[in-house]
Amino acid sequence: MTLIKVCGITRVEDALAAARLGVHAVGFVLWPSSPRAVSLDTVAAILEQLSPFVTPVGVFVDPSEADVAQARAAGIQVAQVHGRPPTLPAGMPLIQAASLASDTAGIDPDVPGMSIVLLDAHDAVRRGGTGQTIDWMRAGEVAARRPVILAGGLTPANVGAAIATVRPVGVDVSSGVESAPGLKDIHKLAAFVAAVRAHA
Repeated sequence: MTLIKVCGITRVEDALAAARLGVHAVGFVLWPSSPRAVSLDTVAAILEQLSPFVTPVGVFVDPSEADVAQARAAGIQVAQVHGRPPTLPAGMPLIQAASLASDTAGIDPDVPGMSIVLLDAHDAVRRGGTGQTIDWMRAGEVAARRPVILAGGLTPANVGAAIATVRPVGVDVSSGVESAPGLKDIHKLAAFVAAVRAHA
């Protein structure tokens, strides 16, 4: 089974639609410079209505310990960190965002151990949600060595091929199921989930 995370949730109706479709996690961007950024008040209001069987993930860029602690108090259960992760609250899992290294077969940053990494297209400004795919063959080499959540330009049309090539533990989608940044298209989202299940 390939896990499905829908990132860039900004509206309760999109979170509920994702839950009805059986996604495993929804991501809330807690970085003010993103067009998909939401406040912790919005996160808390959405999570009041969201099924407890859907994991809420906070997406951070170079957060402080206080940033993560405040997000956890609002209901965030997992920290997805772009940049340097702080010390996380006890028991809070980390997903480290990384990109394929430009000059080696590894990833950047070079995350030690066997912790889960989210492989996305490198963009020093937007930090995700760019709609750009990555080299799936190289991503597959990384996924053969450690758990990988594949991101970057995934859509209902290409996610099946991506899964077949990379064999990730999960896939992450944002712009590929949107009508505009932060606004999910239920038809695209349903097609994406169906495509993942058909190829997982």
